[in-house]
Amino acid sequence: MEEGMGALKYSRTAYEEALDVLFSLIVNRRRCDKSGDRFELMFEYVKMLDLEESMSKMKVIHVAGTKGKGSTCTFTESILRKCGFHTGLFTSPHLIDIRERFRLDGIDISEEKFLAYFWWCYNRLKEKTSEDVPMPHLFRFLALLAFKIFSDEQVDVAILEVGLGGTFDATNVVQAPIVCGIASLGYDHTELLGNTLGAIASEKAGIFKRGAPAFTVFQPDEAMHVLRDKASQLDVQLTVVPSLDPELLQGHKLGLEGEHQYLNARLAIALSSTWLHRTGRSNLSYKEQSGSLPEQFIEGLTTARFEGRAQIVPDRYNDIETPEDLVFYLDGAHSPESMVVCSSWFCAAIKHNQEGILNHQLDDNGTSSNKLLQGYDNDEARKKSVQVLLFNCMSVRDPQLLLQPLIKTCANNGVHFKKALFVPNTSLFNKVGTHGLAEANGEVDLSWQFHVRRVWENIIQSEKGIGAMVEEESEKPEVSGKSCENSAVFSSLPMAIKWLRDSVLQQNRSIRLQVLVTGSLHLVGDVLKLIK
Repeated sequence: MEEGMGALKYSRTAYEEALDVLFSLIVNRRRCDKSGDRFELMFEYVKMLDLEESMSKMKVIHVAGTKGKGSTCTFTESILRKCGFHTGLFTSPHLIDIRERFRLDGIDISEEKFLAYFWWCYNRLKEKTSEDVPMPHLFRFLALLAFKIFSDEQVDVAILEVGLGGTFDATNVVQAPIVCGIASLGYDHTELLGNTLGAIASEKAGIFKRGAPAFTVFQPDEAMHVLRDKASQLDVQLTVVPSLDPELLQGHKLGLEGEHQYLNARLAIALSSTWLHRTGRSNLSYKEQSGSLPEQFIEGLTTARFEGRAQIVPDRYNDIETPEDLVFYLDGAHSPESMVVCSSWFCAAIKHNQEGILNHQLDDNGTSSNKLLQGYDNDEARKKSVQVLLFNCMSVRDPQLLLQPLIKTCANNGVHFKKALFVPNTSLFNKVGTHGLAEANGEVDLSWQFHVRRVWENIIQSEKGIGAMVEEESEKPEVSGKSCENSAVFSSLPMAIKWLRDSVLQQNRSIRLQVLVTGSLHLVGDVLKLIK
């Protein structure tokens, strides 16, 4: 770290002050637009921060995609860390604290280092920007901050997750990545990226660079055609990798839950192996003809952790002796495709639970481990398991396209929600830290939540063969959650969680509530803040 950026002791207030300054960089609710929103400014910012030389030497792995890119980056970082390398990982969004976006050797950057790097970058940019070259907006600043951190910390490898799209994403200022990856593609952010898979694939392929090999997973034909065409134009070698054969893990399980993770894991293996090969460490890379994964790869894949994705957290608020009475199943799915995956995972997970197994009972540090539930007596075995949905999604998304596959997939697996709870997010969209909580004493606009609730009720009634559609029912938020059979709107997330906890107590612990939290990573993060 440079002189003047030494290890000072910062109070919590100083950290909150920095977050408030970050908040000032939010110019709108969008991270980019189709024209790139003057993307060329990113190169000016890099010059202002004197990062040109260090970034040209940075050994980058760059990953885009609609779903699975964060998991792929997490697997890749874990593999290369287990191989003995000093890693830097930049991901988005964060769930609880913005420092989650910057990981050094698998650990969130410390508050002291974050503040030192933040103020150095902010003050330098504030001094050099002008009316023609204004301060970067939030995500661009965060990407620049990541480059500064990884440069000064002298990481061996920088793994960058694209925030949105690819072509005009702030991370795409990197000009010479070692290798690129495209995770599964689907429909998301169509208002910015286009409403066809071809258009979306074109944006994602914007991270391809001449001379850097690229890997992807099996994609729909429309998307694959575009990826191959873009790769051909740049003379990029594009390889499609299959799903990982579980037998290669030698009896171990992936650290991230869900069948879809075997696809992300295989992509991570390809990225890691190529990075090792192209940086002169071929002796550590995976050789397909060998028929076995290196020990470091297996360890990296099986110890990887990524909060908010297929995560199971027993609630310990009511009674630590019986945390299985209220269990939260958290997954930040927010596209139709990922909702199918999320629903399938939830159904499989509660099946294990009902058989007396909680596949991912968490320890006090929030890390998952495979343990049998201990102390299951006859009373526990007789408890009735009840499924509840806790949901919110951004207003730019169509709740019909999210809720329909969720309901259908669950029903196909014999799972029916007793109640669906709709809530606003606790953290405001334009706050970036743990202190950015919505004011409890103000009027909360719940019109979106009531709209989503109507969509839910209409789908449920349609599934039951009831023709009448739910119109403008009473828009009074629930305080007890008892006035509607299938659903309820709560004016705050804490009220919804209190209702869930009270429900367990009011039933004299004769029921076991299994709560699926999905639709928004912001919601998942808010729930984790409240229950951990």
